Amino acid sequence: MKKQLLEQLLTLVTDNKKELFDKVLAERTKHVTVVLENIFQPQNASAVLRSCDVFGIQDLHVIENENSYNINPKVVMGASKWVNLHKHNKKENNTLDCINELKSKGYKIYATTPHTNDCLIEDIDLTEKCALMFGTELEGLSQVAMDNADGFVKIPMYGFTESLNISVCAAISLYEISRKLKSSDIDWQLSEEDKIDQLLIWSKKVIKRSDIIEKEFIEKLSK
Repeated sequence: MKKQLLEQLLTLVTDNKKELFDKVLAERTKHVTVVLENIFQPQNASAVLRSCDVFGIQDLHVIENENSYNINPKVVMGASKWVNLHKHNKKENNTLDCINELKSKGYKIYATTPHTNDCLIEDIDLTEKCALMFGTELEGLSQVAMDNADGFVKIPMYGFTESLNISVCAAISLYEISRKLKSSDIDWQLSEEDKIDQLLIWSKKVIKRSDIIEKEFIEKLSK
């Protein structure tokens, strides 16, 4: 039924938009995902989301333990329409819940921190699915995140300052990983099922009254 619904919705999408969907979809990946823990500054949060869109990362996970994730429309530039945002805010320990969920889906968890010597971002192993975790600029990741990570990764720095703004750190990391992934023989692209699901999500976001159209379509099929 998903395919039929998608075909129906795509008749209401312009040819230019459909071509853009196909072009962007070919570069999208769920092989890598990003996790933000307790990011409270709207500018930083929005800039990371925008970087995910630019570098083809389809899923962004947000852990809200103490801070809510707020978006600055001027910074995000519409990227929130195209990236799937998953919020973790309903458990006693949302960090552990998010990590366990991602591990159950085959992701290896990498905590980004300048304070370990595990590996540099350019040396990260991408043969397995990976999730990059970022914390606040002031405090970094929580101890729970550090204790449950599978590995630690950092960006090489050569100045007196030992840390980068979180949005800059994410952008550099995603650029490096995207470049490495696309030049590899790893099967990093979306599956056909994921492509259908994503096209459905995007189509609904650009079609007016898509919820009503979907409801009427399902009712028609059920008769």
